[in-house]
Amino acid sequence: QVQLVESGGGLVQAGGSLRLSCTASGRIFSINAMGWYRQAPGKQRELVANIISGGSTTYADSVKGRFTISRDNAKNTVYLQMNSLKSEDTAVYYCILHTRTTRIPPDYWGQGTQVTVSS
Repeated sequence: QVQLVESGGGLVQAGGSLRLSCTASGRIFSINAMGWYRQAPGKQRELVANIISGGSTTYADSVKGRFTISRDNAKNTVYLQMNSLKSEDTAVYYCILHTRTTRIPPDYWGQGTQVTVSS
């Protein structure tokens, strides 16, 4: 089994920054991609960003230019640098891991970390 442990959430004022981290541990045989989803109150869970092994990245339109995803393959860790935060970024952020293609739902999910942006 694989465990994903997130850290770095919290409360920040609009315009501020936060950095999320997520480390995968356990019986990891392969990792194709890691990334982040988020779910705001009353809304569906949505992809924020992901990064595959080769380094290619995907971002939601709403975060392009503000968020940056990066990955340390040696540490099985993914980061999400969030700048110029807005109130609409308030959500629970979930770390995810794909062992294979990103065209199917993630194989593993973290417990989630709350990000609250005050206006």
